[in-house]
Amino acid sequence: MTLAEELNAILEGSAAGRLLSPLGRRMYFPKGLLSQSAEADKRATRFNATIGMAYDKGEPMILDAVRQAMPALTPVDAVAYASTAGLPALRAVWKEALYRKNPSFAGKTSSLPVVVPGLTAAVSYISDLFLDSGEAVVVPDLHWPNYRLIVEERKTAKGLTYPIFEGAGFNVRGFEDALGEAAAKAGKAIAILNFPNNPTGYSPTLEEAAGLEAAILRVAESGADILVVCDDAYFGLAYEEGILAESMFGRLADAHERVLVAKADGPTKEDYVWGFRVGFVTFAGKGLSAAQAEALEKKLMGVIRSSVSNSTRPGQAIFLKALTAPGYEAQKAHYRELLAERYRRVRDFLAKAALPASLSPLPFNSGYFMSFECRGISAETLRLSLLDEGIGTIAIGEKHLRVAFSAVEAEHIDELYTAILAAARVLEATS
Repeated sequence: MTLAEELNAILEGSAAGRLLSPLGRRMYFPKGLLSQSAEADKRATRFNATIGMAYDKGEPMILDAVRQAMPALTPVDAVAYASTAGLPALRAVWKEALYRKNPSFAGKTSSLPVVVPGLTAAVSYISDLFLDSGEAVVVPDLHWPNYRLIVEERKTAKGLTYPIFEGAGFNVRGFEDALGEAAAKAGKAIAILNFPNNPTGYSPTLEEAAGLEAAILRVAESGADILVVCDDAYFGLAYEEGILAESMFGRLADAHERVLVAKADGPTKEDYVWGFRVGFVTFAGKGLSAAQAEALEKKLMGVIRSSVSNSTRPGQAIFLKALTAPGYEAQKAHYRELLAERYRRVRDFLAKAALPASLSPLPFNSGYFMSFECRGISAETLRLSLLDEGIGTIAIGEKHLRVAFSAVEAEHIDELYTAILAAARVLEATS
Protein backbone atom coordinates (compact mmCIF):
# COMPACT_ATOMS: atom_id res chain seq x y z
CA MET A 1 0.00 0.00 0.00
CA THR A 2 1.39 3.41 -0.95
CA LEU A 3 1.65 6.26 1.53
CA ALA A 4 -1.25 8.04 -0.18
CA GLU A 5 -3.37 4.90 0.02
CA GLU A 6 -2.62 4.55 3.73
CA LEU A 7 -3.86 8.08 4.35
CA ASN A 8 -6.91 7.52 2.15
CA ALA A 9 -7.74 4.38 4.13
CA ILE A 10 -7.61 6.35 7.39
CA LEU A 11 -10.01 8.93 5.92
CA GLU A 12 -12.33 6.32 4.39
CA GLY A 13 -15.92 6.63 5.52
CA SER A 14 -15.56 10.25 6.57
CA ALA A 15 -16.85 13.38 4.89
CA ALA A 16 -13.24 14.47 4.41
CA GLY A 17 -12.40 11.25 2.61
CA ARG A 18 -15.41 11.50 0.32
CA LEU A 19 -14.67 15.13 -0.48
CA LEU A 20 -11.03 14.66 -1.53
CA SER A 21 -10.21 15.75 -5.07
CA PRO A 22 -8.06 13.51 -7.31
CA LEU A 23 -5.04 15.62 -6.31
CA GLY A 24 -6.03 15.36 -2.67
CA ARG A 25 -6.17 11.57 -2.96
CA ARG A 26 -2.70 11.48 -4.54
CA MET A 27 -1.07 13.65 -1.86
CA TYR A 28 1.11 12.21 0.91
CA PHE A 29 4.00 13.32 3.08
CA PRO A 30 7.15 11.41 2.13
CA LYS A 31 8.81 9.22 4.75
CA GLY A 32 12.19 9.78 3.17
CA LEU A 33 14.57 12.66 3.80
CA LEU A 34 12.43 14.70 6.17
CA SER A 35 11.42 11.82 8.42
CA GLN A 36 15.01 10.55 8.51
CA SER A 37 16.16 14.07 9.40
CA ALA A 38 13.56 14.18 12.18
CA GLU A 39 14.94 10.93 13.58
CA ALA A 40 18.44 12.35 13.41
CA ASP A 41 17.36 15.50 15.26
CA LYS A 42 16.51 13.28 18.22
CA ARG A 43 19.24 10.64 18.03
CA ALA A 44 22.25 12.04 16.14
CA THR A 45 24.13 13.22 19.22
CA ARG A 46 27.58 12.98 17.58
CA PHE A 47 27.12 14.15 13.99
CA ASN A 48 23.98 15.12 12.09
CA ALA A 49 24.93 14.83 8.42
CA THR A 50 21.35 14.68 7.13
CA ILE A 51 19.91 18.07 6.25
CA GLY A 52 20.98 20.40 3.44
CA MET A 53 22.20 23.18 5.70
CA ALA A 54 25.66 24.43 6.60
CA TYR A 55 26.76 24.76 10.22
CA ASP A 56 29.67 26.51 11.89
CA LYS A 57 30.43 25.77 15.54
CA GLY A 58 27.03 24.20 16.07
CA GLU A 59 24.98 27.06 14.62
CA PRO A 60 23.63 27.66 11.09
CA MET A 61 26.00 29.81 9.06
CA ILE A 62 24.75 33.38 8.73
CA LEU A 63 26.34 36.25 6.87
CA ASP A 64 27.03 39.32 9.00
CA ALA A 65 25.32 41.37 6.28
CA VAL A 66 22.14 39.35 6.86
CA ARG A 67 22.37 39.48 10.64
CA GLN A 68 22.86 43.25 10.66
CA ALA A 69 19.91 43.87 8.33
CA MET A 70 17.41 42.04 10.52
CA PRO A 71 16.76 44.66 13.22
CA ALA A 72 16.83 47.49 10.69
CA LEU A 73 13.53 46.72 8.98
CA THR A 74 11.03 49.52 8.56
CA PRO A 75 7.39 48.79 9.43
CA VAL A 76 6.67 48.54 5.70
CA ASP A 77 9.40 45.94 5.14
CA ALA A 78 8.46 44.09 8.31
CA VAL A 79 4.73 43.57 7.83
CA ALA A 80 3.46 44.98 4.51
CA TYR A 81 2.59 42.89 1.48
CA ALA A 82 5.19 42.50 -1.24
CA SER A 83 4.06 42.82 -4.84
CA THR A 84 3.14 39.56 -6.53
CA ALA A 85 6.38 39.37 -8.53
CA GLY A 86 8.53 40.51 -5.60
CA LEU A 87 10.26 43.72 -4.58
CA PRO A 88 11.26 45.52 -7.81
CA ALA A 89 14.66 46.57 -6.43
CA LEU A 90 15.48 42.99 -5.42
CA ARG A 91 14.49 41.64 -8.83
CA ALA A 92 16.73 44.19 -10.55
CA VAL A 93 19.72 43.52 -8.28
CA TRP A 94 19.34 39.76 -8.72
CA LYS A 95 19.30 40.09 -12.49
CA GLU A 96 22.48 42.18 -12.36
CA ALA A 97 24.06 39.43 -10.26
CA LEU A 98 23.18 36.81 -12.89
CA TYR A 99 25.53 38.54 -15.33
CA ARG A 100 28.29 38.83 -12.75
CA LYS A 101 28.06 35.19 -11.64
CA ASN A 102 27.53 33.63 -15.08
CA PRO A 103 30.16 34.80 -17.61
CA SER A 104 28.54 32.83 -20.44
CA PHE A 105 25.38 34.91 -19.96
CA ALA A 106 27.20 38.10 -21.01
CA GLY A 107 25.47 39.98 -23.83
CA LYS A 108 22.35 37.83 -23.63
CA THR A 109 18.86 38.79 -22.49
CA SER A 110 16.24 37.28 -20.21
CA SER A 111 13.06 38.08 -18.38
CA LEU A 112 13.25 39.98 -15.13
CA PRO A 113 13.52 37.45 -12.28
CA VAL A 114 10.22 36.83 -10.49
CA VAL A 115 10.30 36.17 -6.75
CA VAL A 116 8.75 32.90 -5.58
CA PRO A 117 8.56 31.35 -2.07
CA GLY A 118 11.65 29.16 -2.38
CA LEU A 119 13.03 26.78 -4.99
CA THR A 120 10.43 24.09 -4.36
CA ALA A 121 7.84 26.63 -5.46
CA ALA A 122 10.04 27.60 -8.41
CA VAL A 123 10.09 24.05 -9.79
CA SER A 124 6.41 23.52 -8.97
CA TYR A 125 5.28 26.77 -10.62
CA ILE A 126 7.36 26.11 -13.74
CA SER A 127 5.67 22.70 -13.90
CA ASP A 128 2.27 24.40 -13.61
CA LEU A 129 3.06 26.50 -16.67
CA PHE A 130 4.57 23.86 -18.94
CA LEU A 131 3.88 20.29 -17.81
CA ASP A 132 0.79 18.36 -18.89
CA SER A 133 -0.59 15.22 -17.29
CA GLY A 134 1.04 12.10 -18.71
CA GLU A 135 4.11 13.88 -20.07
CA ALA A 136 7.64 13.00 -19.04
CA VAL A 137 10.30 15.04 -17.27
CA VAL A 138 13.89 13.97 -17.86
CA VAL A 139 15.86 13.69 -14.61
CA PRO A 140 18.82 11.52 -13.56
CA ASP A 141 18.17 8.42 -11.49
CA LEU A 142 19.71 10.12 -8.47
CA HIS A 143 17.76 13.33 -7.95
CA TRP A 144 16.05 15.43 -5.29
CA PRO A 145 13.06 13.31 -4.16
CA ASN A 146 10.73 16.32 -4.16
CA TYR A 147 10.80 16.23 -7.97
CA ARG A 148 8.73 13.07 -7.76
CA LEU A 149 6.11 14.65 -5.51
CA ILE A 150 5.85 17.67 -7.81
CA VAL A 151 5.98 15.88 -11.16
CA GLU A 152 4.22 12.58 -10.51
CA GLU A 153 1.69 13.45 -7.81
CA ARG A 154 0.85 17.13 -8.34
CA LYS A 155 1.06 17.10 -12.13
CA THR A 156 0.29 13.39 -12.82
CA ALA A 157 3.27 13.35 -15.17
CA LYS A 158 6.20 10.97 -14.89
CA GLY A 159 9.91 11.07 -14.37
CA LEU A 160 11.98 9.69 -17.25
CA THR A 161 15.28 8.76 -15.66
CA TYR A 162 18.73 7.84 -16.90
CA PRO A 163 21.82 6.73 -14.92
CA ILE A 164 23.51 9.92 -13.72
CA PHE A 165 27.02 8.52 -14.11
CA GLU A 166 28.85 6.77 -16.89
CA GLY A 167 32.08 5.58 -15.35
CA ALA A 168 33.50 8.40 -13.23
CA GLY A 169 31.72 11.20 -15.08
CA PHE A 170 28.31 12.56 -15.97
CA ASN A 171 26.29 10.40 -18.34
CA VAL A 172 25.83 12.85 -21.21
CA ARG A 173 24.88 10.07 -23.61
CA GLY A 174 22.19 8.76 -21.25
CA PHE A 175 20.79 12.28 -20.88
CA GLU A 176 20.58 12.74 -24.65
CA ASP A 177 18.92 9.36 -25.13
CA ALA A 178 16.26 10.17 -22.52
CA LEU A 179 15.69 13.67 -23.91
CA GLY A 180 15.36 12.27 -27.42
CA GLU A 181 12.93 9.60 -26.25
CA ALA A 182 10.70 12.20 -24.61
CA ALA A 183 10.83 14.43 -27.69
CA ALA A 184 9.99 11.56 -30.03
CA LYS A 185 6.87 10.66 -28.05
CA ALA A 186 5.47 14.12 -27.39
CA GLY A 187 7.08 16.47 -29.89
CA LYS A 188 8.51 18.34 -26.92
CA ALA A 189 10.79 17.55 -24.02
CA ILE A 190 11.27 18.89 -20.50
CA ALA A 191 14.47 18.28 -18.55
CA ILE A 192 15.77 19.34 -15.15
CA LEU A 193 19.50 19.99 -14.75
CA ASN A 194 20.48 20.29 -11.08
CA PHE A 195 24.13 21.22 -10.51
CA PRO A 196 25.68 20.74 -8.02
CA ASN A 197 23.49 17.67 -7.89
CA ASN A 198 21.52 16.70 -4.82
CA PRO A 199 22.22 13.99 -3.57
CA THR A 200 25.60 13.26 -5.19
CA GLY A 201 27.33 16.64 -4.96
CA TYR A 202 28.49 16.39 -8.56
CA SER A 203 28.89 19.16 -11.14
CA PRO A 204 29.86 18.35 -14.74
CA THR A 205 33.28 19.08 -16.10
CA LEU A 206 33.51 21.86 -18.65
CA GLU A 207 33.74 19.19 -21.35
CA GLU A 208 30.62 17.46 -20.04
CA ALA A 209 28.79 20.79 -19.86
CA ALA A 210 29.63 21.40 -23.51
CA GLY A 211 28.37 17.90 -24.25
CA LEU A 212 25.06 18.60 -22.53
CA GLU A 213 24.62 21.78 -24.54
CA ALA A 214 25.39 19.95 -27.78
CA ALA A 215 22.95 17.15 -26.87
CA ILE A 216 20.14 19.65 -26.26
CA LEU A 217 20.85 21.35 -29.58
CA ARG A 218 20.77 18.05 -31.47
CA VAL A 219 17.36 17.17 -30.03
CA ALA A 220 16.11 20.68 -30.80
CA GLU A 221 17.34 20.33 -34.38
CA SER A 222 15.11 17.26 -34.71
CA GLY A 223 12.13 19.62 -34.49
CA ALA A 224 11.21 19.30 -30.82
CA ASP A 225 10.59 22.20 -28.47
CA ILE A 226 12.63 21.83 -25.29
CA LEU A 227 12.28 23.33 -21.83
CA VAL A 228 15.40 23.05 -19.69
CA VAL A 229 14.90 23.85 -16.01
CA CYS A 230 18.18 24.81 -14.35
CA ASP A 231 17.73 24.03 -10.66
CA ASP A 232 20.64 26.03 -9.25
CA ALA A 233 19.90 25.52 -5.56
CA TYR A 234 23.58 24.94 -4.71
CA PHE A 235 24.97 27.46 -7.16
CA GLY A 236 28.51 28.75 -6.63
CA LEU A 237 29.77 25.85 -4.52
CA ALA A 238 32.23 24.23 -6.95
CA TYR A 239 35.44 23.04 -5.32
CA GLU A 240 37.64 21.74 -8.15
CA GLU A 241 39.24 23.31 -11.20
CA GLY A 242 37.83 22.44 -14.60
CA ILE A 243 34.24 21.88 -13.52
CA LEU A 244 31.13 23.94 -14.26
CA ALA A 245 31.16 26.84 -11.81
CA GLU A 246 28.25 28.71 -13.37
CA SER A 247 24.72 27.78 -14.43
CA MET A 248 23.86 26.00 -17.66
CA PHE A 249 21.36 28.85 -18.02
CA GLY A 250 24.03 31.15 -19.45
CA ARG A 251 25.07 28.61 -22.08
CA LEU A 252 21.47 27.91 -23.11
CA ALA A 253 20.03 31.44 -22.94
CA ASP A 254 20.26 31.90 -26.72
CA ALA A 255 21.23 28.40 -27.83
CA HIS A 256 18.34 27.65 -30.22
CA GLU A 257 14.93 29.01 -31.21
CA ARG A 258 13.30 25.80 -29.94
CA VAL A 259 14.99 25.89 -26.52
CA LEU A 260 13.45 27.75 -23.59
CA VAL A 261 15.46 27.77 -20.38
CA ALA A 262 14.04 28.52 -16.94
CA LYS A 263 16.44 29.32 -14.11
CA ALA A 264 15.29 28.38 -10.62
CA ASP A 265 17.66 29.85 -8.07
CA GLY A 266 17.87 31.93 -4.93
CA PRO A 267 19.82 32.68 -1.78
CA THR A 268 18.67 29.63 0.18
CA LYS A 269 21.95 27.69 0.04
CA GLU A 270 24.43 30.01 -1.63
CA ASP A 271 23.69 32.85 0.81
CA TYR A 272 22.89 30.67 3.85
CA VAL A 273 19.29 31.81 4.44
CA TRP A 274 17.44 28.50 4.28
CA GLY A 275 14.32 29.67 6.12
CA PHE A 276 13.80 32.89 4.18
CA ARG A 277 11.85 31.03 1.48
CA VAL A 278 12.94 33.44 -1.24
CA GLY A 279 13.64 32.11 -4.73
CA PHE A 280 13.64 33.40 -8.28
CA VAL A 281 12.45 32.21 -11.69
CA THR A 282 14.02 33.70 -14.83
CA PHE A 283 13.28 32.79 -18.45
CA ALA A 284 15.48 33.09 -21.53
CA GLY A 285 15.51 31.78 -25.08
CA LYS A 286 16.87 32.64 -28.49
CA GLY A 287 14.42 34.97 -30.21
CA LEU A 288 12.37 35.51 -27.06
CA SER A 289 11.22 39.12 -27.37
CA ALA A 290 10.85 41.55 -24.49
CA ALA A 291 7.07 41.35 -24.86
CA GLN A 292 7.16 37.54 -24.77
CA ALA A 293 9.41 37.55 -21.72
CA GLU A 294 7.00 39.90 -19.98
CA ALA A 295 4.10 37.64 -20.93
CA LEU A 296 5.85 34.71 -19.23
CA GLU A 297 6.42 36.84 -16.15
CA LYS A 298 2.72 37.68 -16.01
CA LYS A 299 1.68 34.05 -16.44
CA LEU A 300 3.99 33.13 -13.58
CA MET A 301 2.51 35.97 -11.53
CA GLY A 302 -0.91 34.41 -12.16
CA VAL A 303 0.33 31.12 -10.70
CA ILE A 304 1.71 32.95 -7.67
CA ARG A 305 -1.43 35.03 -7.20
CA SER A 306 -3.65 31.95 -7.35
CA SER A 307 -1.56 30.01 -4.81
CA VAL A 308 0.31 32.08 -2.19
CA SER A 309 -0.62 35.57 -3.49
CA ASN A 310 2.91 36.88 -2.87
CA SER A 311 6.17 35.86 -1.24
CA THR A 312 7.10 37.01 2.24
CA ARG A 313 8.34 40.60 2.34
CA PRO A 314 10.69 40.53 5.37
CA GLY A 315 12.93 37.89 3.78
CA GLN A 316 13.12 39.88 0.56
CA ALA A 317 13.85 43.14 2.38
CA ILE A 318 16.59 41.65 4.55
CA PHE A 319 18.22 39.91 1.61
CA LEU A 320 18.12 43.08 -0.51
CA LYS A 321 19.95 44.96 2.24
CA ALA A 322 22.51 42.15 2.54
CA LEU A 323 23.14 42.03 -1.21
CA THR A 324 24.12 45.68 -1.23
CA ALA A 325 25.99 45.74 2.09
CA PRO A 326 29.77 46.30 2.30
CA GLY A 327 31.62 43.06 2.87
CA TYR A 328 28.84 40.84 1.52
CA GLU A 329 31.01 39.05 -1.05
CA ALA A 330 33.87 38.56 1.41
CA GLN A 331 31.51 37.04 3.96
CA LYS A 332 30.19 34.60 1.35
CA ALA A 333 33.74 33.70 0.35
CA HIS A 334 34.60 32.94 3.98
CA TYR A 335 31.80 30.40 4.37
CA ARG A 336 32.40 28.96 0.94
CA GLU A 337 36.00 28.27 1.93
CA LEU A 338 34.83 26.50 5.11
CA LEU A 339 32.67 24.22 2.95
CA ALA A 340 35.51 23.71 0.46
CA GLU A 341 37.81 22.70 3.32
CA ARG A 342 35.28 20.11 4.49
CA TYR A 343 34.98 18.82 0.93
CA ARG A 344 38.75 18.44 0.68
CA ARG A 345 38.89 16.58 3.98
CA VAL A 346 36.26 14.12 2.76
CA ARG A 347 37.96 13.74 -0.63
CA ASP A 348 41.40 13.18 0.88
CA PHE A 349 40.15 10.79 3.55
CA LEU A 350 38.36 8.59 1.04
CA ALA A 351 41.34 8.65 -1.32
CA LYS A 352 43.58 7.21 1.41
CA ALA A 353 41.14 4.96 3.29
CA ALA A 354 40.84 1.22 2.87
CA LEU A 355 37.24 1.12 1.74
CA PRO A 356 35.01 -1.84 2.53
CA ALA A 357 33.75 -3.75 -0.50
CA SER A 358 30.21 -2.76 0.45
CA LEU A 359 30.74 1.00 0.03
CA SER A 360 31.69 2.85 -3.13
CA PRO A 361 31.82 6.68 -3.11
CA LEU A 362 30.02 8.18 -6.07
CA PRO A 363 31.81 11.02 -7.93
CA PHE A 364 31.48 14.35 -6.09
CA ASN A 365 33.17 17.72 -6.45
CA SER A 366 30.78 20.43 -5.23
CA GLY A 367 27.74 21.40 -3.15
CA TYR A 368 26.74 20.18 0.32
CA PHE A 369 26.73 16.39 -0.11
CA MET A 370 28.39 13.22 -1.25
CA SER A 371 26.85 9.76 -1.54
CA PHE A 372 27.94 6.15 -1.25
CA GLU A 373 26.63 3.28 -3.32
CA CYS A 374 25.93 0.34 -1.04
CA ARG A 375 26.82 -3.09 -2.42
CA GLY A 376 25.56 -6.19 -0.66
CA ILE A 377 24.26 -4.24 2.31
CA SER A 378 21.13 -2.13 2.79
CA ALA A 379 21.56 1.63 2.92
CA GLU A 380 18.62 1.85 5.31
CA THR A 381 20.16 -0.77 7.62
CA LEU A 382 23.44 1.14 7.51
CA ARG A 383 21.64 4.39 8.31
CA LEU A 384 19.93 2.85 11.33
CA SER A 385 23.20 1.30 12.50
CA LEU A 386 24.88 4.70 12.35
CA LEU A 387 21.94 6.31 14.12
CA ASP A 388 22.50 3.88 17.00
CA GLU A 389 25.97 5.45 17.25
CA GLY A 390 24.60 8.98 17.28
CA ILE A 391 25.32 9.68 13.60
CA GLY A 392 22.64 10.94 11.23
CA THR A 393 22.78 10.21 7.50
CA ILE A 394 20.16 9.78 4.78
CA ALA A 395 19.31 6.50 3.04
CA ILE A 396 18.07 6.97 -0.51
CA GLY A 397 16.33 3.72 -1.23
CA GLU A 398 18.28 0.60 -0.40
CA LYS A 399 21.35 1.36 -2.49
CA HIS A 400 22.57 4.84 -1.61
CA LEU A 401 23.61 6.69 1.55
CA ARG A 402 23.87 10.51 1.45
CA VAL A 403 26.19 12.37 3.80
CA ALA A 404 25.89 16.15 4.25
CA PHE A 405 29.47 17.16 4.98
CA SER A 406 28.24 20.77 4.98
CA ALA A 407 26.90 20.23 8.50
CA VAL A 408 30.06 18.71 10.01
CA GLU A 409 33.13 20.67 11.17
CA ALA A 410 36.31 19.94 9.21
CA GLU A 411 38.12 18.59 12.29
CA HIS A 412 35.41 15.94 12.73
CA ILE A 413 35.31 14.69 9.13
CA ASP A 414 37.81 11.86 9.65
CA GLU A 415 35.95 10.63 12.74
CA LEU A 416 32.62 10.69 10.91
CA TYR A 417 33.83 8.77 7.88
CA THR A 418 35.83 6.30 9.96
CA ALA A 419 32.58 5.46 11.76
CA ILE A 420 30.67 5.08 8.48
CA LEU A 421 33.25 2.68 7.03
CA ALA A 422 33.42 0.69 10.27
CA ALA A 423 29.63 0.31 10.42
CA ALA A 424 29.59 -0.92 6.82
CA ARG A 425 32.23 -3.53 7.63
CA VAL A 426 30.15 -4.83 10.53
CA LEU A 427 27.14 -5.21 8.24
CA GLU A 428 29.32 -6.94 5.64
CA ALA A 429 30.41 -9.50 8.21
CA THR A 430 26.86 -10.28 9.27
CA SER A 431 25.12 -10.22 5.89
